[in-house]
Amino acid sequence: MNNIYFDGVGFDLDGTLLDTFRDLGAAVNYALEIAGLKPVAVESSKDLIGGGAKIMLAKAVEAQVSMPPDDFRALYKTMLKFYSENYAVYTRPYPYAEHVLKALAKQGTKMAVVTNKFEEFATAALEQLGLSHYFTTIIGGNSMGKDTDGKYIAKPSPIPILMAKKQCKSKRFIFVGDSTYDVKAAKGAGLPVIAAAYGYCDREPAELGADAVIDSLNELLPCLKKIGKKYYSPS
Repeated sequence: MNNIYFDGVGFDLDGTLLDTFRDLGAAVNYALEIAGLKPVAVESSKDLIGGGAKIMLAKAVEAQVSMPPDDFRALYKTMLKFYSENYAVYTRPYPYAEHVLKALAKQGTKMAVVTNKFEEFATAALEQLGLSHYFTTIIGGNSMGKDTDGKYIAKPSPIPILMAKKQCKSKRFIFVGDSTYDVKAAKGAGLPVIAAAYGYCDREPAELGADAVIDSLNELLPCLKKIGKKYYSPS
């Protein structure tokens, strides 16, 4: 097995593979300006990321005003349109991201992205940064359709991660993410999970409940080996 303990690795996107907060913050502030509201500090937009763009905008709006649902829906569409034209102005891969992806690909490990960002935005950003070819599948917050309540099936539901595992044809799958959404989804799928402490964690990294915590993607490969030894007997 050449020390391949996991034949499939899933990644969250924002705050895990890509540093996206500046572009997301710009989109939120564009919408807030349209609504006549005060902008948020771009750096503070890291604290709003996690559940997807809709939740991100909702938190920013709710901090200032109570907005009727119809007005919010219109504002959200305005934000998405802006983001669709400005999704990778400042967005960059985290240090060591491509190094890790290349190493896993060389080992024959199948990889997936599971994000609450809409699939089209996630795919476009990865394509523009030259990373999309590493992934067997890219599952976004709108990829799995909606539930009976009309809400998109996305993390913290385990369903998108289980679909990624299936599409990777993986028997030993692990997930890497930076938020409670990621950890709950992976644990709900019965899978091990690594927390990315360098990302936009909505709790202290050690409190997320992950199997391990890394401070850099440079630590991921040895971490996979360590967790793999715990879960599987080496061949």
